[in-house]
This record gives sequence, C-alpha cells and structure tokens, in this order.
Amino acid sequence: MTPTQQLPIAVIGATGQQGRSVVDALLESDVPVRALVRAPESSGARALSAAGAEVVKADQENPESLAEALADVASLFYMTTFEGADGTDGEVRRGRAVADAAARAGVPRVVYSSVGGAERSTGIPHFDSKFEVEKHLRGALPAAIIRPVFFMENLIPQLTPNDDGEIVIRMPMPGDVAVQMIAVRDIGRAAARLLLEPNAIDGDSIEVAGDELTLDRVAAQAGEIFGVPARFETIPLEYLGDDEDLKAMFRWFARGRAYRADLAESRSLVAGMSDLGSWMAAQVRDGRRESIATA
Repeated sequence: MTPTQQLPIAVIGATGQQGRSVVDALLESDVPVRALVRAPESSGARALSAAGAEVVKADQENPESLAEALADVASLFYMTTFEGADGTDGEVRRGRAVADAAARAGVPRVVYSSVGGAERSTGIPHFDSKFEVEKHLRGALPAAIIRPVFFMENLIPQLTPNDDGEIVIRMPMPGDVAVQMIAVRDIGRAAARLLLEPNAIDGDSIEVAGDELTLDRVAAQAGEIFGVPARFETIPLEYLGDDEDLKAMFRWFARGRAYRADLAESRSLVAGMSDLGSWMAAQVRDGRRESIATA
C-alpha cells in the first residue's frame, strides 16, 4: 500500500437509515467506504455506488461471505435488527456471526449501534437482544458501542395533517413524560467519529441524544414549525395488538427517565447536533415538507 492509499471502512446495513447515515458521514470526510450488502443490484446499493462507496456482496447469514468482504478494512460499523420470522433470536445469531467474522478477518476495530438502555436490563426483548450482541462482540475484538435513543424520523408518519388540517401525534404513553430523541443523520456522524477517533469518548460506549422533550411539547413544536394546529393524544397499549415487545418498550417509556443520554456529552461528540426544532425546520428548509405530508 502506498502512502496515498487508505484502507476502507466497512459498513454493514448501508442501505438502511443508520448505515446510510454512517456512509454519508464518512464520505463527507473523504474516507473510503466498503458497503456490504445482500443485493448489489438493488436501488439502494446502486445509490451507494453512485455516492462513491465500494459495494460488496455479503450476507449476515453467510459467515464466509462476511469474512471475505471484511478482509483489509480499517474498521467496521454494523447494526442488527429483529425483523424476520426468527425475531430477536435471529438478531442475536446474526450479530454474533458478524463479530466472529470480523475477528477471523482481523478487523482492527468495530463500532456497533445498539440502543439506549440496552445495558440496563429493561426486559424489552429487542433491547436485551442487542445487549447480547454487545457482550459477544466485546469478547471477540476491540469495539465501541453507540446507543442511540428514539429516532426523530419515527415521527414523520404522524406529521401529516388530518382532514381537519391538524397534526395529531399518538403514542401509548402519557404526554407529560419526557423522551430523549436523536436525528438519524447524527447517529451516523457520531458513529463516523468513533470509527475515525477511537479516543473521542471516555470508555467504550456512549448513549447519544440530541433533545429531550415531553410529547405534549413535541406536538406543540410541530404546530409552531409547520404552521398548523397540533396536539398529542395518548392511546391505549391495546392499540399495539399482540406486539408484546413494543408494549414493553412503551411501558418503559411511560415510567420516565428511560433513556439516559448525557446531552452535553452527545453534543461534544457531534458538533451541531440537531434538536427537534432544528430537525423539523430542516424538513421545511430542505423542501421535504411535501414528503412528510405524503409519508
């Protein structure tokens, strides 16, 4: 390797929200990226290639393909999901498989995106599964854990005014309980910094958030920024049907002080981190108000 060459940083899940935000943050810093994807012919993979990433086929269910794709990289970012028929059991299996493949490939360092509170025995299945991945990863190779809180982007489907021209945000929890939240773009920027600067934080994990607001205040800000009436409405847990995982999460939220990110520490890691107001304003400023209205 010549002095002008630089090993790429590998990103698994690069066609998803978090992974793409990491790719974008790295490319903005002129860092080469190797995006590991299951379907290189997909529109998401083609968009990654057009943006400047090297796209390589690899599957978390195929350890051999992972190890090959992770050869000669500077570091790795990955996340896991519990989507699919095997739920959280599959998430743990895939998360462990990535860690083991990275270890076999000699990846020097890994940044794993977990979830805020994963280490606090919440009893929420898809939080506990991520903590199982965390523990296995730490035993396999040097790693840092980023634990994001509630995504601001989760609000987008509820920012569409109803037939009366009113925004109504509905969740199965009280409106006067504060929830921490973060923009996906800032998760990517935080992860990119940890990939590039291993000593950017004290220790090997950080819970990250850009704002903390009650849901009543979230609705009020939506009304102020989008210029329409807005309110929050509590709905029963039964609205979630038989999804016991989500029910457990909202019960946890309702108790208050669920997520516990240090906002000052998060903002120190990510310069210019968005609060909810600036994130909402960006939807208007960047011409995405129409996309929100039709989400």
